[in-house]
Amino acid sequence: MAHTKSGAKAKQKTSRPGKRLGVKRNQNQAVIPGNIIVRQRGSQIHPGKGTKMGRDYTIFAVTSGIVGFIKRRGKKLVEVTN
Repeated sequence: MAHTKSGAKAKQKTSRPGKRLGVKRNQNQAVIPGNIIVRQRGSQIHPGKGTKMGRDYTIFAVTSGIVGFIKRRGKKLVEVTN
């Protein structure tokens, strides 16, 4: 009788690729309309002036300009200013 359990379960757990989330355009970088600024799960960062949020919480630029991250009333915001 075997004293250790079979190791088949470890073979079934394959690693999955990452979802490529995070900040795509940093502070003081130039963007044009349609550029993705942040990909996220849930709204950790909120849209400010010149940005909108997609249905998967992706924040993208609506106007062209420079990206800026600010904090207002305890929330992190991302803005695009000229």
